[in-house]
Amino acid sequence: MPGLAVLQAAGVINAVDENLRRLDAYAARAAGQGAVILVSPELFATGYAPALVAGSDGEGIRGELAGIARRHGIALVGSSVDATSSARHISASLFDRQGAELTRYRKSHLFGPEEQSVFSPGDDLPELVPLHGLTVALGICYDIEFPEFARSAAQRGADALLIPTAVPATGDVGGLPPELTYNADRISTLLVPARALENGVYIAYANHTTPDFTGLSCIAGPYGTFLGLAGHEEELLFADVHQTDVVRARELNTYMTCRRPELFT
Repeated sequence: MPGLAVLQAAGVINAVDENLRRLDAYAARAAGQGAVILVSPELFATGYAPALVAGSDGEGIRGELAGIARRHGIALVGSSVDATSSARHISASLFDRQGAELTRYRKSHLFGPEEQSVFSPGDDLPELVPLHGLTVALGICYDIEFPEFARSAAQRGADALLIPTAVPATGDVGGLPPELTYNADRISTLLVPARALENGVYIAYANHTTPDFTGLSCIAGPYGTFLGLAGHEEELLFADVHQTDVVRARELNTYMTCRRPELFT
């Protein structure tokens, strides 16, 4: 029955030391309140500004994230730049309570021209990792807005998706009546719980909060209900999660077993 925590906070652009100090304090608080897993926002250590942070020291940041996990005895999901000799990626890493990096995932769906101009998309599905009685998989931000992404992880055996995110506060756009316009708030309040319901999984969705981001981080349960939903200020969300609830949810909502994939190839 692991305690899951989601951090909603503002990562200051190119203030790595300050952001890591704040994450360290939140990790201490989460562990002190019984959480064994903490999910933090996308590129929190550098602040989310793709063109400005693409050259950041991802390896060094991952070393600091590992230290935070080890220092507070908590599994930690943190996001950093993952650079190779030929490309740069937005990545998320899962560290165990001893600070070992269990998996690293490269964001496969890049959002908007700024990300697409400085980063390359990852081409691999997230690994499945056993953690505190659950099977978890990572995703990053825009990934969860694609039904196939969550469905693939659930089909392969994921009980929970741990999603660092950075959703910009676009406001309503399109010049249409309010009931017909798009608002980025609906990603948290509509799409995330829908993904949880249709796949019978937990989703931990950790966003930034400043005037430039939507906030509304959440923990959605496998029945499609909110176990925690933040507002627009800094906040830690907590929820107890149980693999048995994943089993029960899939028995009740039989989307996974009633699918007919042969119709859609």
